[in-house]
Amino acid sequence: SRSDTLENVLKNAKQISERGIKEIVLTGVNIGDYGKGEFGNKKHEHTFFELVKALDTVDGIHRLRISSIEPNLLTNETINFVATSKSFVPHFHIPLQSGSNKLLKNMKRRYLRETYDNRVEAIKKAMPNACIGVDVIVGFPGETDDLFLETYNYLNNLDISYLHVFTYSERPNTEAFEMAEVIPQKVRNKRSKMLRGLSVKKRRAFYESQLGNNLTVLFESENKGGYIHGFTENYVKVKTAWNPELVNTLHQIKLKNIDEDGIVRFDWIEVPTHI
Repeated sequence: SRSDTLENVLKNAKQISERGIKEIVLTGVNIGDYGKGEFGNKKHEHTFFELVKALDTVDGIHRLRISSIEPNLLTNETINFVATSKSFVPHFHIPLQSGSNKLLKNMKRRYLRETYDNRVEAIKKAMPNACIGVDVIVGFPGETDDLFLETYNYLNNLDISYLHVFTYSERPNTEAFEMAEVIPQKVRNKRSKMLRGLSVKKRRAFYESQLGNNLTVLFESENKGGYIHGFTENYVKVKTAWNPELVNTLHQIKLKNIDEDGIVRFDWIEVPTHI
């Protein structure tokens, strides 16, 4: 992997903030491995934690969100820094891929599910209201019914907020492409549907746990059927009547109830002057 220089990342962040953009999402391939190849070599000139600390000092950025960081690369120092950060929000998206250690080994992941348990526990200890999203793959070669149920039950019992479910698809010139025990497409689809249903349940439970909390919303730019949507710092989706004056603005709100469409309604803590 190859990283952009720390200086360049900070320069880009500053330019983004100067355009009036209030939230930046850190994403990429193996972002937790940041610093490798920064100057064209394999040595780590800077670490992901150093990047996080440096970004937190950039003026004009209201929110920084960490996306897709592997559990073995998410350190306690990063978690604890985010918990007290000026700009980083309590939302982590952490790939798991399978709740079966056997499949994780077959996938050649650099972690086992015990590492995942440990990271979730550390996040929730530091930030009890944090949102945790999970990537998971269904239908990987060798995923028996028992191994899939192991993943399902593991996720069902884990203190997470939602899932991103991916159905395995064959790619030529990969080790997995040569593996036996191919899972029929119909079975893959059924498993995907089961986990997507679990994700709906998890998200609902997380939203319910946040009702009554005072949070900050950043509103988006689209008119969605007469409503404007936004997200709280811990990634709860909210809505109110469409008003173009609210676009790209931050407001203090109190979460009230979940609407029929699964989106949360709220009360203003301080009603904006243009409402």
